[in-house]
Amino acid sequence: MKIGFVCAVVASVVSLSAAAGLSAQQGNTITVRILDGKTGTNADASNVLVQFDHRKETSSDWQHQNDDGSIEVRVPADAKVIAVHATYDNAMEYYINCDVAKQKNSSAESWYPIADILKSGIIIPNDCVKQKDADQIRIDPQKGVLVVYVRKRNWREND
Repeated sequence: MKIGFVCAVVASVVSLSAAAGLSAQQGNTITVRILDGKTGTNADASNVLVQFDHRKETSSDWQHQNDDGSIEVRVPADAKVIAVHATYDNAMEYYINCDVAKQKNSSAESWYPIADILKSGIIIPNDCVKQKDADQIRIDPQKGVLVVYVRKRNWREND
């Protein structure tokens, strides 16, 4: 009787531990900071659109926007990579992410590994300004934080 009871308790503990591990994995969040590529200050984003794993659908479903303008994004348990785009002018125009700002197709998507963001943080390259200026406004990566430098579209990019 006591052995059966002990086995039942052990089985319950194992089940709860597995469920807690699954819950913790599903509960991952990433803090997204959208910064102006020229000044390093918070960009005035109307909307932040998030995609996971090269899927076409976007989501603006964040848990909440913090007082400092950062956004807490819930990460699906099976997601491997994330793409982030912000809008301005009442969500009518998309910012250009500064890691693709010098490319011919400046609206190209960049995908960032979620595991790396959760482990040590990622700051995208800032090609919106000269390297010496980018170094002056660069911040250090933080665990769980994705920093995206952006700029507004120029007259050639507005179609």
